[in-house]
Amino acid sequence: MDRDVKEVLKACEAMIKEGSSTFYKAFGFLQSPRREAVFVIYAFCRLIDDATDEPERSCYTPEELAERFDQLETAEGHFIWPALRWLFTSFPVSKAPFWKQMEGQRLDSHLTHYESMEQLERYCYLVAGTVGEMLLPVLHGHPDRYVAESGIWLGKAMQIVNIVRDVGEDRDRGRRYIPLELLAKHNYTLQDFQSGVMNSSWTSLIEELCLLAGDWFEKGLCNLEAYPRQSAFCVELAARMYGAILEDAARHHYDVFTRRAHVPAWRKMTLLQQLLKKHGMPLPKEREESTAVS
Repeated sequence: MDRDVKEVLKACEAMIKEGSSTFYKAFGFLQSPRREAVFVIYAFCRLIDDATDEPERSCYTPEELAERFDQLETAEGHFIWPALRWLFTSFPVSKAPFWKQMEGQRLDSHLTHYESMEQLERYCYLVAGTVGEMLLPVLHGHPDRYVAESGIWLGKAMQIVNIVRDVGEDRDRGRRYIPLELLAKHNYTLQDFQSGVMNSSWTSLIEELCLLAGDWFEKGLCNLEAYPRQSAFCVELAARMYGAILEDAARHHYDVFTRRAHVPAWRKMTLLQQLLKKHGMPLPKEREESTAVS
């Protein structure tokens, strides 16, 4: 790996380290070059997300990202382009899920209030199930259809966690991912939502979403034994840490209007120790500092 490639991959690592401590800690246990490939995928997805959610700090508009991705072989001006060229050269990754990811993120510019669970599941697939499709050729040498489907379910489950965790922030941005269909089912009104009312209706509503996420997590982890051991460990660690966000939300009575649910350090350490033992994984000494849970 030449110096220029190492530099752009380091820049991608810096993005995931800053943007998602859960993903960084979980996938930091992978050996090179799989580890760097995950970082590149995360970095590009982060750019897509920022282009929609935080355009004032984004270096590209969604249209500019799509244009450059379409002309990836010659795209310049940002470290992500040589990093992506390295990714597609090094692993049998398809461009299709990247295009779907961009399609899903563009929904946020016009579809801000969801009506049905069917709409929500499609959104979860486009913005998160596709990440499972991106990662699969990196994490698994020869995945079959069942392993591929599991990766999609896992991504969708993680997106439900994001939606629950970010209810308050999204509401303040003028977005409501929780479908009107679900609000009506639990007799929770739009006025209640705007006011951040926490009552038994809100609790039952969020608990239903958490049960859905749990079901999708179960489907996402059901073919874990088919992965290489190291990949299986990293995938399960990421999933369990993400699932623990919902545990924290429950401990605070699903107050996701005024606080952002997170996983305490002690819980992260417990999960790490449990899964290291389960998968027979020693803590790689050369990665101890960067993967230490804090």
